[in-house]
Parts: sequence; C-alpha cells; structure tokens
Amino acid sequence: MKRLLSLIVSVAILALIYWKIGPENRAELLAIFRGCDPLWMTLSLGMVVPLTLFTSWRLQQLMPSRGQLDFGEANKLILVASVLNLVLPSKMGDIAKAWFMRERSGLSGSLTLSLVVFEKSCDMLSLLLWCVFGLAIYPQKNGVFWLMTAVVGMMLLLGCLLLGSKVFAGFFFATAGRFAPKKIAAKLATLAGSWGEMHDYFWSSKTRLLIVTTTSVFIWFLHLLQIWMFVLALRAVVPFVTNLALSPLAILAGLLPVPTFGGAGTRDGALVVLYAPYFAAPTALALGLLCTARYLLPAIGGLPFIGQYLGTVRGMNKANLTAEAPAS
Repeated sequence: MKRLLSLIVSVAILALIYWKIGPENRAELLAIFRGCDPLWMTLSLGMVVPLTLFTSWRLQQLMPSRGQLDFGEANKLILVASVLNLVLPSKMGDIAKAWFMRERSGLSGSLTLSLVVFEKSCDMLSLLLWCVFGLAIYPQKNGVFWLMTAVVGMMLLLGCLLLGSKVFAGFFFATAGRFAPKKIAAKLATLAGSWGEMHDYFWSSKTRLLIVTTTSVFIWFLHLLQIWMFVLALRAVVPFVTNLALSPLAILAGLLPVPTFGGAGTRDGALVVLYAPYFAAPTALALGLLCTARYLLPAIGGLPFIGQYLGTVRGMNKANLTAEAPAS
C-alpha cells in the first residue's frame, strides 16, 4: 500500500510539472530524445555497469574475512537489492540485502545490518561531500545557494560526527528518541544498536575504513559524472564543475521525506529549477527521465537472479535480523 501511494504521489507531481510546461514543451521533449547523441547516450547509460561493479567490490571490502562473498555473489546481491528497493517500501531492499548476507556468509544478523548501515551512511556522506565541494566553487551563488551550502555543510558535519564519535552518536539517538513518536523511537533504538556495532567493527581496522570511504567517494564521483554525460547526450551544455553542485542537490530533493517512487517527481522538479540557467524545462525533464533510468536499469539487471532469493524474502523477518546478539 505504501509503495502504491508513493507511485501515485510521483505520478501526480510529474503530471503537474508536465501540465505546467504546456503542450509545445511536451512535444519538444520527444524531439529532444529523437535528436540525442547516440554515442553519449550509450556511454552514459552504460555507466550503470562500472557503478554496479565498484559497488559490489566495496561490499566485498565491507565483509569480514570469515564471511567473505565472492565477486559474483556480491554483484547479484547489489542487483537484487535494486529490484526490491523498487517494489518494497522504505528501502527495504537494503534490509533484505543484510538478510541475504547473513544467509550466505553465516555472520550474525546484527553485524550484516550494521554493514549495510555503514554502506548507506558512506553513500550519503559522499553525496554531501561532493555537493559541498560543488557549491563552494559554484560561480553564480546568491543568497539561496549560500543557504543551501550552509544546510548541506551542516548535514555533512552531523554525518561525520555520527560516524566518527560513538559517544556523540549515542547522545544523538537517545535525544532524538525522546522527542520522536513511539514507532519512530523504536526504529531509532534499533538503529542505535546497529550503529554502535558498526563503530566497533569499522574503527577496529583503519585500513578497511579508509578503503570503504575512499571507494564510496569515488563511486559517487562516477554517479555525478554519469549525470553530466546524460546532459551531453541530450546535446545540452553545463560545465562539469557546475554539475557537481547542481546534480547532488537534485538527488537530495529526491530523498526528501515525501512518499515518491524512487524520488521521481521531486527530483524532476528540482532539475527544472536548478538547471533553468543552462537549458529549458523539456531538457531538464528529459534529464529527469534518464536519472530515473539509473535506478531502473540495475533493477532490470537483477530480475534474472530474483528467483534465487524469493524464498529468503518470504521468510525475512526484520525483527529477527536485528534482535540477534552481535557477532564477537
């Protein structure tokens, strides 16, 4: 039901955007795709392959040696999680990935969940890092952009403190839990436990921590490079440095706590507004469709493997996963 609501909200937002741009611009959207650069379009969509491979390699580096996954298994887990994230609410595909890792590696559920928590935290911090970097050197800053730079910078600082200090993380989750509604407070308590185990595991090996974090920053550079390649495929012109500032903001708009289908709608609206100085709304909407394809293509790639994991998904119980004792 939640997934259906998200789809309805996304369709409603997109319908409003497409209605606002008018019939002439809607017709131009089709012309933009007909006139796109085929080489850049192929290369940009093909970036899904190295992105998946690097993400799979990072997953291998996350795992302790006693529970190591082979590279093929790591790739299948990443692709299957992409499928489940499209059909399950609240990024449950990532929770399912933790469950799969538990089943395949023999590690405890609490440890595999903490690995996934760290993986997603590194993704968010890497995105914020590139966003701050891009905004800092963005040449056309006004008051709104300075405000966004400050907000994103504060989010990055908060994330670094949560990952860098177990004491601060404990204080943060305890304080948030006191003011949050009962259901959210329970989720925060579960997350706090996984967060504490994550700290113990990753800070025990500075080498592993360095490898995973630097790989995450590089992966997000490739994500933003892919979006810039989409712009080139649409025969538009945006400086690469400018794209480093604007595309992370659009992605963050897609992550706002609005029930949308993979960020579709809110992300598209942000692209129209943010890229307005560089190209018209039809090109921005075409870019939004390509950004949505970034999530659909890995999911399509995971469909051949989903059958191998369906039995595990049916038996998956998040409470059991997080309630297990931490691995020693």
